[in-house]
Amino acid sequence: MSFTVDVISEAHDDILDIYRYILNNDSKESAEYILRKIEETCMSLNQFPGRGHIPPELERIGVYTYKEIHFKPYRILYEIAESQVYVHCVLNGRRSLQELLERRLLR
Repeated sequence: MSFTVDVISEAHDDILDIYRYILNNDSKESAEYILRKIEETCMSLNQFPGRGHIPPELERIGVYTYKEIHFKPYRILYEIAESQVYVHCVLNGRRSLQELLERRLLR
């Protein structure tokens, strides 16, 4: 079964923020490479989206509706609804994410 992947606007903003950060602190080539790889990783969810795992920060508080996959060091958080995958966040895994995840995903 093939799923449709929808990257919601907040996740698009996350990706753009990552791109800008790399562009300003590294190079255009690095920024474009990371952008392309994150987009490929998101779109790969159209096949076998169940392969991700529940983020530990959410599992600890009893939230099991979201899964994550990685393009290191970035965490891609999503949910599956029937044949649709919604990408909610693309976050830097080097930061503490508990509060951000609770605020963004549990409102």
